[in-house]
Amino acid sequence: MPHTGRTRPFLRRRSPAHPAQVIVGSYAAALAAGTALLMLPVSVTPEAGGSAGLVDALFTAGSAVSVTGLIVVDTATYWSGFGHVVILALIELGGLGLMTFASLLGLVLVHRLGLRSRMATSASLGTPTTGDLRELVVGIAKVALTVQAATAVVLAARFALTYDYPPGRALWHGVFHAGSAFNNAGFALYSDNVMGFVADPWVCLPLAVAVILGGIGFPVLIQLRRHVRMPRLWSMNTRIVLAGTAVLLVGGTVTITALEWDNPGTLGPLDVPAKLLAGFFAATVARTAGFNSVDVAEMNTQTWFAQDVLMFIGAGPAGTAGGIKITTAAVLLAIVLTEVRGEGAVNVFGRRLARSVHRQAITVLTLSVAVVMGGTWALLITTEFTLDQLVFEVISAFATVGLSTGITHLLPDGGQLLLVVVMFAGRVGPVTLATALALRSRKRLYELPKERPLIG
Repeated sequence: MPHTGRTRPFLRRRSPAHPAQVIVGSYAAALAAGTALLMLPVSVTPEAGGSAGLVDALFTAGSAVSVTGLIVVDTATYWSGFGHVVILALIELGGLGLMTFASLLGLVLVHRLGLRSRMATSASLGTPTTGDLRELVVGIAKVALTVQAATAVVLAARFALTYDYPPGRALWHGVFHAGSAFNNAGFALYSDNVMGFVADPWVCLPLAVAVILGGIGFPVLIQLRRHVRMPRLWSMNTRIVLAGTAVLLVGGTVTITALEWDNPGTLGPLDVPAKLLAGFFAATVARTAGFNSVDVAEMNTQTWFAQDVLMFIGAGPAGTAGGIKITTAAVLLAIVLTEVRGEGAVNVFGRRLARSVHRQAITVLTLSVAVVMGGTWALLITTEFTLDQLVFEVISAFATVGLSTGITHLLPDGGQLLLVVVMFAGRVGPVTLATALALRSRKRLYELPKERPLIG
């Protein structure tokens, strides 16, 4: 065919969305849907009157889908039974991951996962490969159902037998609090959270166990289910998470219990067994669960600071917890120790860490600190609360914890909306960032000359 001199136009295909964009978009859609549902008149109790305002509904939906647990209205008395169901649904979606639910739905309907679904789910879970994703997703569903069902049974039996709840109410309270605990959300159907059960081990311990199991991370739980008696087969991730969890639980329990032992507003009036139980529970939930069996507002400032550290670190990756994660903190500590010792390679549990892992950990820490500092600075400008209160509040929001010094509902609308953004960033930020960095690796065809600036 002779050339006519005109160029033939071609259609440009839109490039597929990056998995990180899919994750952020899915959480944003869930937030919008949850807000709309909570604004319905049926979502609030008759005593509350009318329907929820936009800020109250948006904040509650954001806190639920980010599995944080901060509240601006009383969950027990403001929201109706329908509202509680919406909150629990958002907790389950946010805790287990929207992409995990989408993958499960795909497996049920078409019995397979497409490439895009595998990549998005892999990014959501923080796993580097998509090869065994089907097995991982099914394993997550089994673990979540098993732990929540067992916790719900224990709690429901306790509520029915000891507190004389009717069977229906006991079962619902067991199911709701089991889901809230395993997903590290911290929402409770009581105006004082779980302070009424501060000395009851049959309520506090099942909640604490569910919190720990949810926060350890699904890859660790699945590996332990297969090789619990063969530690030599555990991965570096499993070893770091288990060791870090033990250190933070023991250290947090000792620190909080010692600091609050004689505090008349918290542990002071309790007997010794109850003090130890309350101290352990406070250390457990500070690692992103958000329940409280004592009044956090009455704690000493030193205890707040200790909880700030626990909240910021969080728990294991690819689980229901928030924070920068135990593995990130462990990698950063290993980098520091290696530099102090003057060694070349960073080694952990007999393995050398890849330099890409160094960069990811440093980037997650830097951006996390930036979010916390920026949020705190903004609230300092717009409110009259003290620095220690605001730092606690912002870290609790970013690490998706839900503990509060009692000022959340007193913040202006602008401050509450800021916390929604911080909660959202905390839920999708660190995991998405680390995975996005791994997926978007780009090699240059040349290297620039080296030069060493002065450090320190």
